[in-house]
Amino acid sequence: MMPILSTLCYIQRGGQYLMLYRNAKKNDLNAGKWIGVGGKFEDGESPEDCLRREVLEETGLSLTRFAFRGIVTFVSDESPTEYMHLFTADGFEGELTCCDEGTLAWQSMDRLEQLPMWVGDRVFLRLLAQNAPFFSLKLVYQGSKLVQAWLNGQKMPL
Repeated sequence: MMPILSTLCYIQRGGQYLMLYRNAKKNDLNAGKWIGVGGKFEDGESPEDCLRREVLEETGLSLTRFAFRGIVTFVSDESPTEYMHLFTADGFEGELTCCDEGTLAWQSMDRLEQLPMWVGDRVFLRLLAQNAPFFSLKLVYQGSKLVQAWLNGQKMPL
């Protein structure tokens, strides 16, 4: 199987991140969970090209300042391996629009742990909150259960 290449961005406004509650698509792997915004690469796109396009498509916002924070490798027994390029952004222009994949909402960064989300997302959100330098994170899932995590090649406790 060909691996999936994707981007994910947490857009920051003050002490909040723009989050997407996935509640609109049928057969959505992320249904019922809060995630950042982003999506899959199109042919010929760089990570930054994909990021800008996906953010604009999903939110109506044009990014003016962002940072490439890490690469997250998702390994699953149910789907192809995914290499997700993780970004944060704190500069943008435009007006927030509706998203056809779910509901967009600004969420307090100090309350993210209370939202329904993937366990692995909590791992990289903590790294972002700690302002960790650029990182490589590997998350191994069996079904929806996170069974292993590796940060920069070192096994992490779960």
